Amino acid sequence: MPVSLVFTSDTHVPKRARDLPHPLWRDIEGADVVVHAGDWVDLGLLDEFERRCRRLVAVHGNNDHGAFRVRLPEVARFEVEGLRFAVVHETGDAKGREARCAARFPDTDVLVFGHSHIPWDTRAASGLRLVNPGSPTDRRRQPHGTYVTAVADAGKLLDLTFHPVPPRR
Repeated sequence: MPVSLVFTSDTHVPKRARDLPHPLWRDIEGADVVVHAGDWVDLGLLDEFERRCRRLVAVHGNNDHGAFRVRLPEVARFEVEGLRFAVVHETGDAKGREARCAARFPDTDVLVFGHSHIPWDTRAASGLRLVNPGSPTDRRRQPHGTYVTAVADAGKLLDLTFHPVPPRR
């Protein structure tokens, strides 16, 4: 049975935004599984995700300290619809990322990561798919913020879509 997914990362609430964009909250509340790849910054946001998500898979990022390190792992793993996922905040430099991550996560089909705020969707030679949803609140050098929706079904990741988030006014 198809499972709807939302991937987000680097939300940096309340430093980069007071709250997440409405379309992202809407998709979070409608998803079967929500993945957050770290850099929450505020525990209140984690609490809100836990309240609104059917299932949350999350890790801490380099800007998440204290209670985040107690409540969230550095690496999370889960399986859905025959796909093996791993979630981590940092993967290092873009150069050599695919090979490095394939070696680090050999029993993984999809790696969701964050840190750079740069949307990314590639495959390693091993077949590992690497997805960075970007940031919905801090676009850095990107034209807009982003997050991802996708569907897991019968061992395949389908309909992966990067959703643009307009800059705040």
